Amino acid sequence: MKVKVQTLDAAEKGDIELNDEIFGLDPRADILHRVVTWQLEKRRGTARGTRERADVARSGKKWGRQKGGGTARHGDRRAPVFIGGGKAHGARVRDFNPSLNKKIRALGLKMALSSHAKAGSLIVMDSLVVENGKTKVLAGNLEKLGFGKKALVIDGDTVETTFALAAGNLHQVDVLPAIGANVYDILKSDTLVLTRAAVEKLEARFNG
Repeated sequence: MKVKVQTLDAAEKGDIELNDEIFGLDPRADILHRVVTWQLEKRRGTARGTRERADVARSGKKWGRQKGGGTARHGDRRAPVFIGGGKAHGARVRDFNPSLNKKIRALGLKMALSSHAKAGSLIVMDSLVVENGKTKVLAGNLEKLGFGKKALVIDGDTVETTFALAAGNLHQVDVLPAIGANVYDILKSDTLVLTRAAVEKLEARFNG
């Protein structure tokens, strides 16, 4: 698959050949759904477990006599009404980290990339250097390129510093290095922007 390479000034700078095994697959909703669900579940934080009545180390001896004491008939000091007693209906540790086969995760990422390639919303850039790192300059460039409402820009090992500075105030532009490419962020973006370096890194990631 051949895609035109552009510059931030909307000028063409040759073509690039994309690997069909990565960018030319037919996306499957079931695979993408499994990967996105796994990714979002993995993000969830777990509560710190509290000690309930059975977890508190206190005497199990009956606190006082059943009748005549003038107080409630407690069985022991572990009751939640006492200081140092167990927590009633406390938070419990839950596991939100389901496992997913690496092959399925890799296939999901390929299909997410392919979905943008097939929809024509994939843009390949030669570089992301922005003059003086100015947001105003970048905003003008984005209007020429037609990035859409929500764009995800993926660079090589690290994101170009001037572009990251200029895009910091643009809420419609998300920026990631190639190592951070993931299915959820790719699918929720209207336009996927890859640099030449990002294409090389992604293809090496799957071929390696």
